[in-house]
Amino acid sequence: MSPHMKDKKTKETLAEHGLAPKKRFGQNFLIHQKTPYEIARAAQIDPDDTIVEVGVGLGALTLPLAQLSKKVIGLEIDSGLVRYHHENYSLPENVTLLHEDILKIDFHELKQMSSGKLKIMANLPYSISNPFIFKLVDNCELVDWAIIMLQKEVAERLIAPPSTKAYGIPTVLLGACARITKLMHLKPDQFHPRPKIDSLVIHIDFHNTPAALADLPNYDRALYQQVVRTAFAQRRKTLENNIANGNFIRGNDKKKKKSAATSAILAAGLQPDIRAENLSIADFVHLTLALQNQQN
Repeated sequence: MSPHMKDKKTKETLAEHGLAPKKRFGQNFLIHQKTPYEIARAAQIDPDDTIVEVGVGLGALTLPLAQLSKKVIGLEIDSGLVRYHHENYSLPENVTLLHEDILKIDFHELKQMSSGKLKIMANLPYSISNPFIFKLVDNCELVDWAIIMLQKEVAERLIAPPSTKAYGIPTVLLGACARITKLMHLKPDQFHPRPKIDSLVIHIDFHNTPAALADLPNYDRALYQQVVRTAFAQRRKTLENNIANGNFIRGNDKKKKKSAATSAILAAGLQPDIRAENLSIADFVHLTLALQNQQN
């Protein structure tokens, strides 16, 4: 079947059941039959696995996931799509469909349902990409891996090297707790409606510590997040100025704050006039440790 025919079939299925892609949910349905199976196989799913799928849609990816795994927990925010599946019995028996928003659901509850660390598959709209990534970071100890489809420019931010415009808060926060690899490049004609840009499927592995951080001592992860967000607060400002404007030192004495910021930066082996985008993830960890020592 040609891409045009598959696109037409998807439109007809939606129309027949009074459904349509909703802009507010950023819905783009996979229409190529082979693509979902290729994505599912790339996950190297074990037959005993429970998979959490974010955004079930019409079930294009759900079906191969159900074939390869013991159980699928499907999360779908669109009540119309949930009703469609319930009324048409369109999903296999080992799929549990929940009318839930991934940004609001408790990952601890999902973990209990999964009987182990979470294994997540997701086709994410641009609007929730960063909040979803930050939720993964906040719950990294509960997640084994995640395979997600993202707009290309969003995915490239997550794997961007230092000293580039794409390198920023999501890169540094996720990179400190996971290894990220590209799996697949998808063109717009793989979806209905067609997005304006290409998509990338990436694998986020929370099981293995990033190599650059393997030998570093334990650090305060909450403080690390605060350091990263503060350092990038104003990208054009120096690290010294941004850290001095943070809440790492009590009181309102600006000179004392700047002096403490300078001391911590130097203790981390960095120069005060450097900018956040020029720091490696290991540099941010060293800076966190230096500020942590100041607070103790």
